[in-house]
Amino acid sequence: MAAQCAILFIGPDGSDAARIASLRSLGFRVEESTVIPGAAEVAPHHAVVIHGIPPGSLTMLAARLRAKAHFDRRALLALVPPDLPERDRRDTVMSGFDAALPDCCSARDIAAQVLRLLRAYPEYRCLLRAPDGRRKAA
Repeated sequence: MAAQCAILFIGPDGSDAARIASLRSLGFRVEESTVIPGAAEVAPHHAVVIHGIPPGSLTMLAARLRAKAHFDRRALLALVPPDLPERDRRDTVMSGFDAALPDCCSARDIAAQVLRLLRAYPEYRCLLRAPDGRRKAA
């Protein structure tokens, strides 16, 4: 049986409370962290979303996360400022992030990206819980 879809949201404390609540209402299990966790803390999550990191350090951060043990092919998303130049956005994706979304995007945009990225990997098949408690396959 597949587990509930889990997202690790890394960013400043409390700045994304509404977005995290929306992701939870969509059926995701979301954990928030203010620091980059170790490999053991990342392992139970299907996706990692990074927000609030200066754009210059995103490339190194992606390389460090992808090099962690058991990170495998998990979805890795960056929320970047909307005025970030296209070249920096491409560098972010080329360094290891699966997608670089503008930080003004909604929880539905994040959910759509995560589900699209996980669909290709059967080992990361997960379930979303509907608000009424029923399970829907993701």
